[in-house]
Amino acid sequence: MSHGVHRGSLKKGKFDDRESFINKLIKKNKNINFDIYGMNNVQPIWGDNFLSKISNSSMGLNLSRGEPVKYYSSDRLAQLLGNGLLTFVDIRTKFDHFFSNNQIIFYNNLNDLSYKINKYKKDSKERKRIARNGNKFYLKEFNSTKVADFILSKTMDYKTKNKFIWEK
Repeated sequence: MSHGVHRGSLKKGKFDDRESFINKLIKKNKNINFDIYGMNNVQPIWGDNFLSKISNSSMGLNLSRGEPVKYYSSDRLAQLLGNGLLTFVDIRTKFDHFFSNNQIIFYNNLNDLSYKINKYKKDSKERKRIARNGNKFYLKEFNSTKVADFILSKTMDYKTKNKFIWEK
């Protein structure tokens, strides 16, 4: 997370609304090791440093700025799922239209998220199973060739052989 995106460092005097949510989450879960960058005076990390950190994590939170918006996510969702992390997503994003509870963990609020983080911290077998399912599904259904084909078929008005989960 960072309000210094594409600058390499945090902007002075700026506040990201996700900070209060994350700080409440950390305070509520003293037994969980959080590795947070881009807030609380911890500079964001990019590129290989980011990939190194994410590869040593087992769970990730997909949290966007502002109120959740239907089907919106930054590339963070691709990074988390693509790297095989158990991924937590706010149910209000409506990503449950594409993903099942066997691929992503949906949460309703801070308390629900806290409960689920602790649940999957204790149940590593289930955590790994759901993360693996999410990773496989994401790489199959949201790969660049398939997404590009969808965009081109709409732009160029041609019929494609691909089936897109987002056109149910």
